[in-house]
Amino acid sequence: MHTGSCLCGKVAFKIVGDLTPPNACHCGQCRRQSGHLWASTVTHQDNLSFTASDTLGWYRASDIAKRGFCSACGSFLFWQHNDEDTIAVSMGSLDEPTGLKLVRHIFVADKGDYYDIQDDLPQRAH
Repeated sequence: MHTGSCLCGKVAFKIVGDLTPPNACHCGQCRRQSGHLWASTVTHQDNLSFTASDTLGWYRASDIAKRGFCSACGSFLFWQHNDEDTIAVSMGSLDEPTGLKLVRHIFVADKGDYYDIQDDLPQRAH
């Protein structure tokens, strides 16, 4: 089981079930919402339950997905595709130890010009 929360703790959750190895997303939307790249893991939506969620808000930055955040502290917590029964969870919101290690970079064609990817992990353009 994994637990996590936003910065202020007004959105808190637990995950019972498997988590995928995390990606680092460099797309423009993730960079703008998180302030840099966004690292996330994925689980089945039924594995996620909330112990606090009064300030959980959802924002649709595109026609294909919604982004979950805390409306009190602004933490970017979730990303969910409209047509999938999985949900991406921010690695930064998970309590440690997570037992997970970053495995790839995605949307590197959109990465910011102010940094370089310095590791040897696989990189996908999209």
